[in-house]
Amino acid sequence: MMGARFAITSRASMRYLGRHPWLTGLSVLGIALGVAVVVSIDLANTSAQRAFELSASRVVGAATHQVVAPERVDGSVYRMLRIEMGIRAAAPVVEGYAVHGGRTYQVLGIDPFADGAFRPYATNLPVQDLGIFVGPDPVVLAAPALGAEPGDTLHLSVAGSPQVVTLGGLLVPDDESGREAAGNLIVADVGTAQRLFGMGDALSRIDLVIETDRAGASATARIEAALPEGVRLVRSSERTEAVNQMTDAFELNLHALSLLALVVAMFLIYNTITFSVVQRRALLGRLRAIGVTRRGIFLQVLFEAALMGTAGAVVGLALGAVLAQGLVRLVTQTINDLYYVLEVRSVVLDPLVIGKAALLGVVATALAAVPAAYEASSSSVHVVLQRSEEERRMRRVLPALTWAAVAVAVAAVVVLLSSGASLFLSYVGLSLVLLAFALITPAATCWIARGARQMLGRPFGLVGRMAAQGVVHHLSRTSVAIAALSIAVAAAVGVGVMVGSFRDTVTDWLDYTLQADLYVQAPGSGFPLGRGVVDANLVPLLEDVPGIRHVSSIRRMSLALEDGTMRLAAIDPGPDAAYTYRYTRGEPEAIWDRFTIGRSVLVSEPLAYRKGLAPGDSLELPTDRGPRSFLVAGVFFDYASDQGTAVMLRSVFTRHFDAEGLSGVSLYLEPDASPESVADQVRALIGQDVIVRSNRALREASIEVFDRTFAITSVLRVLALLVAGVGIVSALMALQIERATEFAILRAEGMTPGVLRKYVTLQTGIMGAIAGMLAVPLGLVLAYVLVFVINKRSFGWTLQFTVPADALLQAFGLALAAAIVAGIYPALTLERKNTADALREE
Repeated sequence: MMGARFAITSRASMRYLGRHPWLTGLSVLGIALGVAVVVSIDLANTSAQRAFELSASRVVGAATHQVVAPERVDGSVYRMLRIEMGIRAAAPVVEGYAVHGGRTYQVLGIDPFADGAFRPYATNLPVQDLGIFVGPDPVVLAAPALGAEPGDTLHLSVAGSPQVVTLGGLLVPDDESGREAAGNLIVADVGTAQRLFGMGDALSRIDLVIETDRAGASATARIEAALPEGVRLVRSSERTEAVNQMTDAFELNLHALSLLALVVAMFLIYNTITFSVVQRRALLGRLRAIGVTRRGIFLQVLFEAALMGTAGAVVGLALGAVLAQGLVRLVTQTINDLYYVLEVRSVVLDPLVIGKAALLGVVATALAAVPAAYEASSSSVHVVLQRSEEERRMRRVLPALTWAAVAVAVAAVVVLLSSGASLFLSYVGLSLVLLAFALITPAATCWIARGARQMLGRPFGLVGRMAAQGVVHHLSRTSVAIAALSIAVAAAVGVGVMVGSFRDTVTDWLDYTLQADLYVQAPGSGFPLGRGVVDANLVPLLEDVPGIRHVSSIRRMSLALEDGTMRLAAIDPGPDAAYTYRYTRGEPEAIWDRFTIGRSVLVSEPLAYRKGLAPGDSLELPTDRGPRSFLVAGVFFDYASDQGTAVMLRSVFTRHFDAEGLSGVSLYLEPDASPESVADQVRALIGQDVIVRSNRALREASIEVFDRTFAITSVLRVLALLVAGVGIVSALMALQIERATEFAILRAEGMTPGVLRKYVTLQTGIMGAIAGMLAVPLGLVLAYVLVFVINKRSFGWTLQFTVPADALLQAFGLALAAAIVAGIYPALTLERKNTADALREE
């Protein structure tokens, strides 16, 4: 008996879905878009993560530990470990980057005779002849990388300097993952790599294999005791994880933005299922009357939702895989601009990611359908047969919803204020803000629509008043559509204001930071993990160039700490250097005096936030003389790195670090000097491929990097709005289907098709206007949370909060236009609907 009843309700569901293909299709599309955004971001992040892990595993190989120093490890350390201490499981490594044909390759310098136990693929050559590493600077690379053959000459650019090497052989990885990991890898003899990077006898690191047993612990202690000051023994996994942690906050923020599209899709699902229930109240009442249980009705509604959710998830997975192809390039570009060099050659269709996204789509659909299913199954038979009961119930619960919105808003404030540095709790608070606005939407819709009734009555007469009243009369449905549209538009406003505020902040920061007229940079010096330098002896030569008033310099390097990496900048300050820093607190003159006297550093705001530093605290840094503590003279605003930067005087730097060369030189010109003429003289003097840029050119290049970084954010905003657009079209279409009999009665009483179109268009316009009015304040609240909470806890930056008036007007116009356009199709379909048929359907 139960099976027969379920068969009846299932057939009723399938018949309803089949009779409304456009409505069903839009609902599935909305779910699919929400799932597609989530799965595409997941796949892009997973692909980037996998590419990093493959690359790291290929470079690290079987090494369990590494001997490292702040900049370079002296070659004598390797000889001491290998010869004096008799450690055979040791291999020297030189790392760096080279450019060929506009593509960046990772160069790995190894000792072929000592490296077999660490990276067997490096000697997995067709002829198995290590003699290919002997010759005029030979290198080995993956077969598909450059399309070159053994014996060919390769022209590389290393830190801007042209270098010529010979292709000695090709790597032949034994699996697809190996081929992908080696795709941007050039393997060279350690001596060749040292020459390419101008390292002399120095190494990037020394790889070791140390057992984890008691003998291994003894060996570890013995090695640590023998290492000179400034040289450390660390686990390979720790260094890899430290680099990988740099992108954690970036990836988490992308996940959060992608989930926003799914949240908007859930409003669409709820709206669609609710409409289908309301439209079939009479049928559901008859089913209850003939013996179908409440549980049967509940399962029927969830069955419909499961069908749409499954179809949406399947379509969304396919769309997401296609979308990921484009997004992975944006993710990779951002990682390359800000963190480390990475090449992602393909999107990895991870079954776990696909399964999670599919489950997310189905579960989100089911959760969104539960209220409608409960509503359909909980009412008594005579109430189900009354179409107006839903609206009466909505009006009864309106005060409760309003108070619930207030309570949720208070909870959001409490969570945001008490969440400390937790990014997860910050997003929980942000979700509560969205929920509070969703709960207040019905009451706000009533207030605004009633005010609009008087305003529209003057220019549009009775039709205008009816249109406004109709929004209130169908509040249970219109409020959900308005909430979905307002949240999507508000998200676009919030993210847009955050990006705009960030851009204005960076522009202002560049204005006071870039004080010199010309900047000479070693190619690769600003590159993530790059080590390009120019000769420090060039400074006195540059001072003699006509037109140059003053020369200052900077040396940058990356330091590995226990909790990640940071940047160190050693400066020889220029005449206006004191004015290129703005501090979070304190008197600038007093901070600069403390900085220029004694062993002090200035730390950037992200580093201070990450390590809990304040002026007067101590910062311990690994130096070539061992760990040393430096006094924090002040905390300055900086937006060049979210990993944090410490700045020290070059005179202090040279006492603790052995790094040679300069990363860049700043040139201050005489008032009447021509920047173009001086730049040409500098290029001629230096005689190597350096980058000489004007103040304006460097500023524009920095803004270009910023815009590339936020390109993916803009794409996600558009996708969320697309989901909302589909949702509002679906909601309005369902609303018009439900009200077909009402419209037929109006036609029968004499309302012409033109007036009816005006009535429907006005009503959808009112819904769009309400959504826009709600989206503006919600967007500003979201922007405030993103700027001062999410961004601060993700990256440690303090941003200006700028709200362009045109952005708010555009948001209101976007919501209004979306609703009006979405209402065009339902309005046109009314003309083709036969009045008599519509009346008989009732």
